[in-house]
Amino acid sequence: MDERSFLVVGLGNIGAEYAETRHNIGFMILDAWAQASNVVFNTERYGDIIAVKDKGRTFHLLKPSTYMNLSGNAVRYWLTRLDLPVENLMVICDDINLPFGSLRMRKAGSDGGHNGLKNINELLETQAYARLRLGVGHDFSEGCQVNYVLGKFDEEQKREISEMATKIRSALKTWAFMGIDRAMNEINTRKKD
Repeated sequence: MDERSFLVVGLGNIGAEYAETRHNIGFMILDAWAQASNVVFNTERYGDIIAVKDKGRTFHLLKPSTYMNLSGNAVRYWLTRLDLPVENLMVICDDINLPFGSLRMRKAGSDGGHNGLKNINELLETQAYARLRLGVGHDFSEGCQVNYVLGKFDEEQKREISEMATKIRSALKTWAFMGIDRAMNEINTRKKD
């Protein structure tokens, strides 16, 4: 087991029709990290993955190919394959309960109604893993949640996501080098609607 390696999972759905949708913000953050690191994802079992090294730490960035509601299959497989403890797992996902641009990192917690987290909790048989929720807002009418999360970001939001990606990379490096508490202090913010 390599305690200097980490699995960072960005949740989303595969396919061009889901690109740049609110539900795919986890993919977008990992894509930005890959681009900033000048590396390209490789398609392997259960997803696209790359390894990014930084000062003796290795970040395995995973975009599951299992679709959101079955993300646990990919997470469980890659934790096992990389021989990593659940403490070295960070899951990045969208959150409609937070205003757009808000960032909320936690050591553990419930799925909060997020089907990707629900499946991960079920297959890992624990809620005790770190997650980073990215606020995508909740500007939708009752019963229109699915259309909202599958809707695309506007151009201004895409620019903000690019800025968020830089802040997230920094916080995840803090997590790997100095622990979750320091990373939470660095990144947890709340934007007003």
